Amino acid sequence: MPQQAETIINQWPLHAVDGGYEMVPFKVYTQRDLDKIEPLQKLSEAMRFEMKVVSSVLPFRVNQYVIDELIDWDNVPADPMFQLTFPQRGMLSAEHYDTIAKLIQDGADKATLAAAVNEVRQALNPHPADQMEMNMPLDDEGNRLDGMQHKYRETVLFFPSQGQTCHAYCTFCFRWAQFVGDKELRIAASEASTLHDYLKAHTEVTDLLFTGGDPMVMKTKHLAAYLEPLLEPEFDHIQTIRIGTKALTFWPHRFLGAEDAGELIDLLTRMVRAGKHVAVMGHYNHWKEMDTDAARAAIRAIRSTGAVIRAQGPLIAHINDDPDVWAKMWKMQVKLGIIPYYMFVERDTGARGYFEVPLERAWEIYREAMQQVSGLARTARGPSMSASPGKVEVQGVTEIKGEKVFVLRFIQGRNPDWIQRPFFAKYNPDATWLHHLEPAFGEEKFFFEDEYEAIRDERIDAAQT
Repeated sequence: MPQQAETIINQWPLHAVDGGYEMVPFKVYTQRDLDKIEPLQKLSEAMRFEMKVVSSVLPFRVNQYVIDELIDWDNVPADPMFQLTFPQRGMLSAEHYDTIAKLIQDGADKATLAAAVNEVRQALNPHPADQMEMNMPLDDEGNRLDGMQHKYRETVLFFPSQGQTCHAYCTFCFRWAQFVGDKELRIAASEASTLHDYLKAHTEVTDLLFTGGDPMVMKTKHLAAYLEPLLEPEFDHIQTIRIGTKALTFWPHRFLGAEDAGELIDLLTRMVRAGKHVAVMGHYNHWKEMDTDAARAAIRAIRSTGAVIRAQGPLIAHINDDPDVWAKMWKMQVKLGIIPYYMFVERDTGARGYFEVPLERAWEIYREAMQQVSGLARTARGPSMSASPGKVEVQGVTEIKGEKVFVLRFIQGRNPDWIQRPFFAKYNPDATWLHHLEPAFGEEKFFFEDEYEAIRDERIDAAQT
């Protein structure tokens, strides 16, 4: 279960006052602290109870910066930042909600409640796209290397154990299973040597992505222990180092006045000057996330190192399912020197029933947003599904020989030969994910399916032996 509110005294950020910054603590609230969040007292008792029920199943964590700077409390519950960070009843199915609500109301003991919560979590597809079965690499002896994923030839994902939390949690997060305290569901590695040994042995890898959680919750000295060895000659094949983070939204002071913020900026600078392409993969869901003084100052600080900030995020109902929101966000990102990178489709996990948008509507939103921006913002690819076979982009809906179809292509694939190959699916207005689609024109299978199944069988067999 989540821990009580905490004040992290080793991160003392700076708050803007007359062009300077004064010291303020980082204060975080979890599920047990809902009653301590002052603005929530203005909401109905019924709504607060709903939050308690949902946050018993799905992770909840928010900090004072988000509460004070990002949420318009006069627009709650419709405010997108509120929807992004606070539990909503619709995030659970009616059946699951009623089960947990009744146990809480009846005063069920911890063991009974925990068993029911675990059953609901298992029904929410905690690890989508076969990531536990197919993406985990093996060492020379065939042992699974926990804390890494190697799905695509050029790219390795690494989950440092010190970075397996976030400054606040997104309600839609597809990695929600990392944060519920169940070791069986968690992906993490604590040994830097495991990562470095694997990269030495796999010179086909050019891109390394640090992910989580959020690596930016780590102390700089821990991050440096993973990164600095990559400057040695034996890692010359690692050209790009990506760091996935929501800190630019949820705690921009991490780059401004945290105890080791200066060391972090220096580390990024040294990585760039040593010849690595450093990409900070900023997760943005709404333009409001960039509309504070601290957020913009943090962006400037990172750009001063020579690192590039790329923006990505899913299209999600209740938060950004509006082309005007995406157009404004992309325009603001370009103005601030951020490169729009991806519009994702909400993954088939967790609270997907509340957040998912039909693929046709996702494409319409993408298209209508693109029509409003210049070429500099049209670097954003999408809508893209990060499915088990690969990243599949919805390129449009059209009619071919009298049949209405989805036009699709692989942006990335388990087999590089699939990339950029167009293929077609029967039109389905209700489809929200790849597995809802069927081949068009009377075909029995999509072109990649037989090969994908062979790859899947091989990977799963290897993981089980």
